[in-house]
Amino acid sequence: MARCGIIVVGASAGGVRALTDLVARLPADLPATVLVVLHSSPTHESLLHQILDKAGPLRATAAVNGEKLQPGHIYVSVSDLHLMVEDHHLRLTRGPKECRARPSIDVLFRSAAYTFGPHVIGIVLTGALDDGTAGLWAIKDHGGIAIVQSPHEAMYPSMPQSALLHVAVDYTLPIRDMGALVDKLVKEEIDIQEARPLRQSLEIENRIARGSNAFEVGALQLGEPTHYTCPECSGTLARVQDGSSLARFRCHTGHAYTLKTLLADLNRNLDHTLWNVLRGIEERLLALQELERQARMAGDESARADYQQQISLATRWHGELRGLLLDARSGGSTNSLPANELRRRAAAHSFDDELDQEGA
Repeated sequence: MARCGIIVVGASAGGVRALTDLVARLPADLPATVLVVLHSSPTHESLLHQILDKAGPLRATAAVNGEKLQPGHIYVSVSDLHLMVEDHHLRLTRGPKECRARPSIDVLFRSAAYTFGPHVIGIVLTGALDDGTAGLWAIKDHGGIAIVQSPHEAMYPSMPQSALLHVAVDYTLPIRDMGALVDKLVKEEIDIQEARPLRQSLEIENRIARGSNAFEVGALQLGEPTHYTCPECSGTLARVQDGSSLARFRCHTGHAYTLKTLLADLNRNLDHTLWNVLRGIEERLLALQELERQARMAGDESARADYQQQISLATRWHGELRGLLLDARSGGSTNSLPANELRRRAAAHSFDDELDQEGA
């Protein structure tokens, strides 16, 4: 039996260019369906389907809930909805975010592995952090093929590097060679016995992504509770183990994280908390200064001296905390850094939230 089936592709930062290059190299007679997830802003309509429709010989459209899969067609994720496949149809859902993203690459990849097993080809392209790694592991675990863009070619190599670290990837190559490889793979004969038993955890996570009550469908059965709490909802996170080296986390309301995305959200929340503390100190200073002024006008030197002492202490706290926050944001002193290193750090920070708004 020919592999055919389905090709799922995930990208994030730098993904518009990478996806355009890939689509331009796919054959016009491709007998498989292609589904694409690109991280995008939840508040802006994605135009990626229009870009990809013009880039190559295959028709590309925005995914529509309930649409039947057609071979030789590219279906593209839309803003703020997970893209899944179910019974040879598209499914769009507002399930919990995974890896801080909706649409999530892992969600698409897992649903494809669950529905099509060894008939799936998964491709991870450029992107920050590590969405796509767990989904690609699920594809491999169910007999599919794993392809990763060469990290040295990727505009943002973190996603390809993560996939290579944790998944037994079949092919690592530049995009210019992917079209010919995909054309060869979809026509290969495969033994249907390659299909492997479906993991119960895969079914649970697919149901969560579809919008089912995560607590009721068994989110807490996915792993042992940890001391981490969900940055999104403060629920306890359970550790989900994929293979021997890939650990993820999911809370009982459904949010899912890798260690990298968890750290990114923890850093963001800590930054937010500390700036709120700084604001509180500034408001305390204003109140103390007003009280000191009133004590001075009333001739109450004892109270005035007490307020001045508190003002001095609050001013010192304010300066130390503000200096710490600004130093942490710049990664330490930047006075001696060359211009190209400053630009690199700025670019890295701009994609720290893993939502690529590169024109899509």
